[in-house]
Amino acid sequence: MTFVFKPEVADEKALKKVAESFRRYDIRLPLFAELIDPVTHLADMAADLATVDPDAADSRNLFRVHWHNDAERKGLVEVPEHIVLPKELTGVDAKIVIALGNRFPMIKAHKVLPAYACLVQRLVSGNFDPYSQRAVWPSTGNYCRGGVAISRILECHGVAVLPEGMSQERFNWLESWTLSNDDIIRTPGCESNVKEIYDACNKLSQDPDNVILNQFAEFGNYAVHRAVTGAALGRIFDALNGEGNLNMAGFVSASGSSGTLAAGDHLKQHYGADIAVVEALECPTLLYNGYGDHNIQGIGDKHVPLIHNVMNSDYVIGLSEAGSDMLNLVFNRPDGQDYLKDYRGVEPELIERLSALGLSSIANILGAIKLAKYQKLGANDVVMTVATDGAEMYSTEQPKALQKYFGNRFDKTLAAQAFGAQVVGASVDHVLELTRIDRERIFNLGYYTWVEQQGVELKDFDSRRDQAFWDQLVEDLPAWDGLITSFMAG
Repeated sequence: MTFVFKPEVADEKALKKVAESFRRYDIRLPLFAELIDPVTHLADMAADLATVDPDAADSRNLFRVHWHNDAERKGLVEVPEHIVLPKELTGVDAKIVIALGNRFPMIKAHKVLPAYACLVQRLVSGNFDPYSQRAVWPSTGNYCRGGVAISRILECHGVAVLPEGMSQERFNWLESWTLSNDDIIRTPGCESNVKEIYDACNKLSQDPDNVILNQFAEFGNYAVHRAVTGAALGRIFDALNGEGNLNMAGFVSASGSSGTLAAGDHLKQHYGADIAVVEALECPTLLYNGYGDHNIQGIGDKHVPLIHNVMNSDYVIGLSEAGSDMLNLVFNRPDGQDYLKDYRGVEPELIERLSALGLSSIANILGAIKLAKYQKLGANDVVMTVATDGAEMYSTEQPKALQKYFGNRFDKTLAAQAFGAQVVGASVDHVLELTRIDRERIFNLGYYTWVEQQGVELKDFDSRRDQAFWDQLVEDLPAWDGLITSFMAG
C-alpha cells in the first residue's frame, strides 16, 4: 500500500485529460485554504450558493465542505455553529462546547470533509482516474456516505463498504445515492468489526480499477481535520473567550478513524489543550488491549488507526454504550425532554438543539464530562468536542434501546434514572492519563494491524513516532493547493 501521498504529479498526461473533462462540466474544486477560512475566501460565492440545495449532487456543494455553514446549510457564519452545554445538563462547572457536524452538506455529518480531502489529493496528483477507476470507501458509516457523495459530484463511481449492523438510516441514504445497490458492500458484524472491512477491501483491491480510500490509513484525513476542524474549533473558543479569561483545558473525541482527533493537535499547539481519546468499554482496545462489540456507532475499533498520532495523546477515556443509547432516548423522546425542562432546568431552546447529537456525539460529551471531573475543572475552563452527526441517523436505534434497557417503557421517572446514572453519576473510572510508556504501548499495538496484516513497511510505521512527521502533513497543504490550482487551470 502507498504510505503517504506527496503533492507531486504521477501521470501528467492522464491528469490533463481529467482536468479538461472537469472544466467541460464546470466542476470546480475548493482549495484547502478556502475550507480553512471560508468566510474570508468564499464570501463572494454566497449569493450563488444560496440557490443550491445543500443535499443535491451539485459540485457547488464542495464549497460548503467546512464548519462555517449556517443552520440551513445555505449561508456562511463567522463562528461555526456550536452548543455550549450548561451545568444543568452536564453536572460540571466547566464549559463543554460541542461543534455541530450536521451543518455539512449532503450527509449532515463532518465526514464529508475528509472524504473530499482524500479523493482530491489522489485526483490532482494523477493517482486516480474518475472515468476508469472506482473509489472504494471503507467505513463504519458516515465516511462512506461522504465518499459516495463526493464521488457523485466528481463524476466517479463510488462504492461503500460498511458493517451490516450499522443503523438502517445509513443504508437508506446509501441506497438513494449509489448508482446501484451492488455498490453497498455489507461486511459481517457491527461497529467493532473493522478487520472484516479491511478483508473485503483487500479482496476488492486485487482489481486495479478499485482504489481503496481507507479513512483509517489516509493521511489526508488527518491533515484536513488538523487544519480545517482545528481552526474552526479555535474560532469557536476565541469567540467565547471575549475577555480573555478562559482556558482551553481539553479536546475530546472518540477514536474512530482518528481523523477528528487531529484537530486536537492543532488545539494543543495553539491553545495548550490536552487531547483525550474516547472508546467503548465494551471494546477497550486502547485502555486494556481489549476486544468486543458495541453500539457507539462511528468509532470503529479493535485496532489503532494508522493516522492516530498516539505519541501526542494525553488521555484515554472508556465509556459504556449504555450512556449514548440511554441519552439518545432522553434527548429525543417527549418524556425525556420534559424531565430535562421540568427537573433539570434546561432551557427549551437547548432541548430542541439536542437533536443535533448522534450516538458518537453523545459519547464525546460524556467523555468531556469525565475529563472535567477527573481534572477538577472550573467555570473558566473549556472542554471542546464535536458532534459528528445528528439524531436523525439513529431513529431506528431508539426502539432497540427502549427494549434493551427499559422493557419498552419510558417515562419521566425512567428518564431521571437514566440521566442520573449516565451524567450525574458519571465517575472517573476508566480514565487513563497517558505516560510515555502508555503511549508506547498503544503505538506498538498498531504494529500487528499495519505491518503484519496490511503490509506497511516497518520504517514507515515507526516514522510516525516523530511529531515532525505529522507537522509535515499540514505543511504540505499549500503545495496541495498549488496542484489543485494547476489542475483547474489545465
